[in-house]
Amino acid sequence: QVQLVESGGGLVQAGGSLRLSCEASGGFSVIHIQGWYRQAPGKERELVATQTRGESPNYADSVKGRFTISVDDARNTVDLQMNSLKPEDTSTYYCFWDITMLGQRRAYWGQGTQVTVSS
Repeated sequence: QVQLVESGGGLVQAGGSLRLSCEASGGFSVIHIQGWYRQAPGKERELVATQTRGESPNYADSVKGRFTISVDDARNTVDLQMNSLKPEDTSTYYCFWDITMLGQRRAYWGQGTQVTVSS
């Protein structure tokens, strides 16, 4: 019943910034984890950043100091602020929410948004 929609991707020059947003629709009871993954052509999908309720955010080593994850419960969104972008950040970015509905916990994924960083 939960659907996630990403937005904010695009083309940017190296050193620039983008802000991704993931908006959720549908009913749910409890949010456990919100976060972002990315996958570049020919590479494995990798974790970028996660926010677990009641804990500090977790970041991949490759993005620490450049990316910031944030949540907005009023808007049902999780955002990813990406600064100092590098060509190697070029990927399709997928958001996910780990939630409980009717006592059952599972993860939901968005359709992905493309980020391209030119040199």
